[in-house]
Amino acid sequence: MDSVRLLEPVTLSRRRPYFLVLWLLAAVVSGPVGAEPPPIISGAARFYPVYAPNGMVATQERHATEAALEVLEEGGNAVDAAVTAAFTLAVTLPRAGALGGGGFMVVHLAEEERTFAIDYRETAPAAAHRDMFLREDGTADPTKSRFSALAVGVPGNVAGLLHALENYGTIDRRRALAPAIALAEEGFPVSKDLFDSLVIAAPRLFRDPAAREVFYTRFGAPRVIGETLRQPDLANTLRRIAEDGAAGYYTGPVAEKTVDFLRGRGGIMTLEDLAEYRPVERSTVSGHYREFTVHSMPPPSSGGIHLLQLLKMLEPESIADMGFGSARKIHFMAEAMKRAYADRSVHLGDTDFVDVPMSELLDGGYLARRMADFSPHGATPAADISPGDPLHPAEGDNTTHFSIVDAHGNAVANTYSINFSYGAQMMVPGTGVLLNNTMDDFSAKPGTPNAYGLIGGEKNAVEGGKRMLSSMTPTIVLDEGGDVLLVTGSPGGSRIITTTLQIIVNTIDHGMNIAEATNAPRFHHQWLPEYLRVENGFSPDTLGILRRLGHEVREMDAMGSTQSILREGSWWTGASDPRRPDARTLGH
Repeated sequence: MDSVRLLEPVTLSRRRPYFLVLWLLAAVVSGPVGAEPPPIISGAARFYPVYAPNGMVATQERHATEAALEVLEEGGNAVDAAVTAAFTLAVTLPRAGALGGGGFMVVHLAEEERTFAIDYRETAPAAAHRDMFLREDGTADPTKSRFSALAVGVPGNVAGLLHALENYGTIDRRRALAPAIALAEEGFPVSKDLFDSLVIAAPRLFRDPAAREVFYTRFGAPRVIGETLRQPDLANTLRRIAEDGAAGYYTGPVAEKTVDFLRGRGGIMTLEDLAEYRPVERSTVSGHYREFTVHSMPPPSSGGIHLLQLLKMLEPESIADMGFGSARKIHFMAEAMKRAYADRSVHLGDTDFVDVPMSELLDGGYLARRMADFSPHGATPAADISPGDPLHPAEGDNTTHFSIVDAHGNAVANTYSINFSYGAQMMVPGTGVLLNNTMDDFSAKPGTPNAYGLIGGEKNAVEGGKRMLSSMTPTIVLDEGGDVLLVTGSPGGSRIITTTLQIIVNTIDHGMNIAEATNAPRFHHQWLPEYLRVENGFSPDTLGILRRLGHEVREMDAMGSTQSILREGSWWTGASDPRRPDARTLGH
C-alpha cells in the first residue's frame, strides 16, 4: 500500500484526543511535525540516478540496501542480496516487511538465460470457506476480513525466501540473516518515516500488548525519532530460522505460539496449515513491448497480466509523440486502465484452483476489441465498460518492493506484503512477528469492493488452501539481446500495476533516465470507483481538459514507492522513490 492513511480510515481530527496529545508530545521530543529527516535518512530524493558498473540495490529502507550491497561486494549474487534485504526489511520496515506476510519474486539468471517467478503468497487456512467474512444478513463484514484473527493467511515469506536462497543463492542462511539478527538485537534509530507510521497505526496497533511493548511507551506514545528500537523476540525468531531453516518458523515453538495466539482470538489456522505451506515456482507472464521483452508475475497476482494488457493496448499508438504530461496521453492511458481493471474483476484468481484465460486475455485481437469503443473526445462511463469475454471473441498498503542486479547480469524483482500497514496489527507474543491481513484480498462477497475499492469475482472467492489475488507486479524487462534492461516494481495496493506501467512508459517511450521516470507525477484509474486519481505536478490546463473530456479528476496523495534499476550502456543506474524518505539505492 502506498499510503497508510488509506488503510486505516482514521484521521488525526477523528482520533481520540488521547492519541493526539501523545503524538504532539512525541513530536516535540522528536522535532517539528513535518520536519525534514536528517540527511543520513533522507538520501532517496535525487534527480540524478545512482551509477555503478557492477551491481546495484534499490530498497525502501537504507539498512536493507546497505546490508544487501555488502553481500554483493563480498561476491554474493542477486538472489543472496535479495534474501538478505528481505529479512532485514522484516526488522527495519515492520509495517510492510514482516515475516508474517507473503509475496512474489521474479528472478533472471543470466548464465542460464532463464527468467522465472517464485510465488510465496499467503494461503487460506484449510478450514477457510467462502462465507466466513459475511454477517448474518449476508453482507460482507470488513472488520472480520481486516482486523480479526480470521484475517490472517498462512504466511509465505520465510519459506519463499529460503527456497530462493537454497536453490539459487551462494551464501548460507546464517550469513543472509546476520544483518537482520544484529539490527533486531542491537537496534537501530527510529526514522521519521517509521515514527510517522507508528503514529497513524496507534489507535489499533497500541491495543495489541506485544506490539505495544515493542513500538510504544506504556502511555501510548510511539518510539521517538532517533531512539534505538530493539526487538529481542524477533531476533530470537530469526536465529531459529538461521539455524533450522523453514522448520524454525513453520514447526516447533514459533508455529505453536502463532497457532495458540490466533486460536485464542477466534482464528482457524492450525499447525498443519503452517507445516504444509510450500512456495511454488511458476513461469512468468511475458510479452513484447516495442522491441523489449517484459517478464512479470502470473496469477495469483493480477499484476503481470494486466501490466501486459495495458502495454499491448498502448503499443499501437506513439506515446512519445503525445508528450509526457498531455491530456491526450493521460486520457488514452486512463481509458486502457479502466478496461484492464474491469477484466480483473471477473477473470483473475489462483490458477491452482480456477481456470484463468491468460493467453486469451493477452490476445492482440481481444485487446483491440477492448479498445474499439475508445473515443479521444470523451471518457467512457464505467457503466458502459463491462468485463470482456476473452473466451468468446464475438462479443487490489502495506507492501514493499526492491530491485537488485549483480555483476553477472542476474536480477531480482521482489514485492512482498502484509497488506495493510502493520497487517492485521497483531504481533504473536514471544516471537516479534507481525501478522498479515491478506485474507481481505479474497472476495469476501463477490461483487463487493475490498479495502482498495477493487471488485472481485467468483474466481477469487475464499477457499481453504487457495492463494488470494494480488496486484503485486515485480517486473524485469530484457533488451533485444536477452540482457536485463530494467528491474522495477512498487507497493501501492490497486495502484501497483499502473505505477509499474508508468515507469516502463517513462523510460522506454519518453526516454527518461530512471530518476526522472521515478520522480515524474503519476495517475491512476481502476474502473471502479469511477474517478481519475492524479498526483500533484500535472498542469492545471491538462487537468481542466481531462475534466472537460468527462473524467472526474481527484488530486490525492502520492502513489507508490518504486525501487528501480535501469541499464545505460555498460552502467547500472538506479533510483529510489522520493515518496518514501528512508528509501535508498546504492551500487558498487
